[in-house]
Amino acid sequence: MKKRISLMLTMVLLLSLLVACGNKEKKEDKENKGLEKVTFVLDWTPNTNHTGLYVAQKKGYFKEAGIDVEIVQPPEDGAEVLVGSNKAQFGVSFQDSMVPAINGDNPLPIEAVAAILQHNTSGIISRKGEGMDTPKGLEGKKYATWDMPVEKATIKQVMEKDGGDFSKVELIPSTVTDEVSALESKSVDAIWIFYGWAGVATEVKNLPTDYFAFADIDKVFDYYTPVIIGNTDWLKKNPDTAKAFLKALRKGYEYCISNPQEAGDILLEAAPELDKELVEKSQEYLKDQYQAEASQWGVFDPERWNGFYNWLNENKLVDKNLAENQGFTNDYIK
Repeated sequence: MKKRISLMLTMVLLLSLLVACGNKEKKEDKENKGLEKVTFVLDWTPNTNHTGLYVAQKKGYFKEAGIDVEIVQPPEDGAEVLVGSNKAQFGVSFQDSMVPAINGDNPLPIEAVAAILQHNTSGIISRKGEGMDTPKGLEGKKYATWDMPVEKATIKQVMEKDGGDFSKVELIPSTVTDEVSALESKSVDAIWIFYGWAGVATEVKNLPTDYFAFADIDKVFDYYTPVIIGNTDWLKKNPDTAKAFLKALRKGYEYCISNPQEAGDILLEAAPELDKELVEKSQEYLKDQYQAEASQWGVFDPERWNGFYNWLNENKLVDKNLAENQGFTNDYIK
């Protein structure tokens, strides 16, 4: 008898849960009814480069703009292909890694529509006190390389500006997934990182390091990384939706600038697997990088964008010369 009563109670509980879940789904469907559907693809797993996106979603900025945003993980071939095929209307990319997609005989219909950060915060990190605080110090050291032409040309140029010889660098194929462990184990001596995440991670782990930023050595490397890209064809057909999406996203990043701790909490809610201390310190670092001295979040400086692409042209690092102002627009963010 007790077993029957227990079974009945369990069934009632399960039924209640199913009804509650169904009601929740119906409520969400009702709330999203009439909203314009937009898919956004990340470049990697969630991190503080993406916080403004999660803030805009959590705070209801997208819904206020009449948009229902679905955030998805990138496929193996990257966000560019997904956006270029219009399976996602927006995504995260980088000015340098966009080049293969927009260059050549069959370019993808993508363009950068907003800058997540105003400046290139990437550079070379190494163990402190081993002489790699400037580019010349890489001579005779083990550098973890992706073996990409633009990557190696960048390091070669900053080394030569510092009086160094790139041919003396020991290039090690990069298998780095944890910069702190790689440096501590001495499997490599130097790694290309984005300071806002990997650099802050070394601070959190109390690993003393030396670091130099490429943009500090040569202004041509102060390009835009990362950026929001959009499908060009979709943008032209849906300019009002594109502008509404970016206006809501801009509010999300402006919230990050004014409220880094609260913004970090929203990211952690969306991605609880992330290290809380790393997120908090990274948000504190990036709050001054999202907009920096620009008139508003997201705008591109054509001179800096073109300067980097002209450098690629001059160094024959592209199949076909990139045109002036190719690959970006301020039309939807302003």
